[in-house]
Amino acid sequence: MKIFNAIKKINPNAEVTVRGSDINTCEIEWHNGTTPISKSDIEAQFPAVELDNAMADLRTKRNRLLQDTDFHALSDNTMSEDMTTYRQELRDITEGITTVEQANAVVFPTKP
Repeated sequence: MKIFNAIKKINPNAEVTVRGSDINTCEIEWHNGTTPISKSDIEAQFPAVELDNAMADLRTKRNRLLQDTDFHALSDNTMSEDMTTYRQELRDITEGITTVEQANAVVFPTKP
């Protein structure tokens, strides 16, 4: 999947079939006139794909925590300042993250 996602980062419209998960031994079949991309160019996109995956995981966890507290934001509730702060910290948690290591090292705020 990483190979396919790297190809799509280079050419979002690429029509391609990838067999195998190792860039050195995989077979890549280009369809419908898609211009082939070198394996070295594909491999160069792996760090960006890994960051995309780490950020997607982080956002999934963050969204689940926000969802768990959504009822506090209903119009018939008065949200406490602590809860407002917590939810804002969750929304801001992805800001400034530029590496997989940073994404994996995120410490979520404590729910009040």
